[in-house]
Amino acid sequence: MDLDYTDAGLIELGRAALTIEIDGLRAQLPRLGHEFALACRICLNCRGRIVVTGMGKSGHIGGKLAATLASTGTPAFFLHPGEASHGDVGMITREDAVLALSNSGETDEILTIVPAIKRLGVPLIAFTGNAGSALARLATVHLNIGVPAEACPLNLAPTASTTAALAVGDALAVALLKARGFTEEDFARSHPAGALGRRLLLHVRDIMRTGAALPKVPRRKPPPRSGPFRAWSRSNGCACAWLDRRISSTLSSRSHAPFRSIVSMRSSERHKPPLSPRSRMPI
Repeated sequence: MDLDYTDAGLIELGRAALTIEIDGLRAQLPRLGHEFALACRICLNCRGRIVVTGMGKSGHIGGKLAATLASTGTPAFFLHPGEASHGDVGMITREDAVLALSNSGETDEILTIVPAIKRLGVPLIAFTGNAGSALARLATVHLNIGVPAEACPLNLAPTASTTAALAVGDALAVALLKARGFTEEDFARSHPAGALGRRLLLHVRDIMRTGAALPKVPRRKPPPRSGPFRAWSRSNGCACAWLDRRISSTLSSRSHAPFRSIVSMRSSERHKPPLSPRSRMPI
């Protein structure tokens, strides 16, 4: 272990790694041609799902690509090639298409399931860094995602090659979502818990209290000592309450404290009405 590296030396190592990764991405641009368009057509014409598979680091990238495709309008899921050869290949149907990632193009676990994929007659898209590999030759469409070098100084650990696979996969997903006319509303439907999903999908009826849970204040009468009004007003500085005659009114004041004091006022004052309605038709 070399502990003599200065801060400047460590920064330089990081910058060198990023430079290698950037060079790997630049190498993809001239290769993005007819084969990429064919891969897009296969996905657009697929009536089932895109089954993404890969082993090791390529598998991790494949899982991310499957999630990106699924959330942007192209149904997809990740299939572990090791599990596939022990029964999970049955998840693939004749309506699907397969996207296989392998930098070497010689990953045993993937090549083992290729015959089963071929028997189903489904198209196989391959991302590899070796155009002469077995997987490249067997694929319906092959995209060469090879990089000049890995960022790893030993040129062994998948670094620049996995970045290239991720970037080309993202390029595929983006091209597909544009071709499908995917919109903000479509994106929100698959992201209901996100800020965009809440903004576009959440309606008043989804969160509004109704029936017995609705706080009610009798007109010209002291507030109730218990029930939904008391419980609700304790946690809210201002409230919308239901007066008699079922007229919606906003109970408000210049600050939170006066309103909260309604439920904690002295017993001698409880005969007074809580607050005058600011508006009988606030909305």
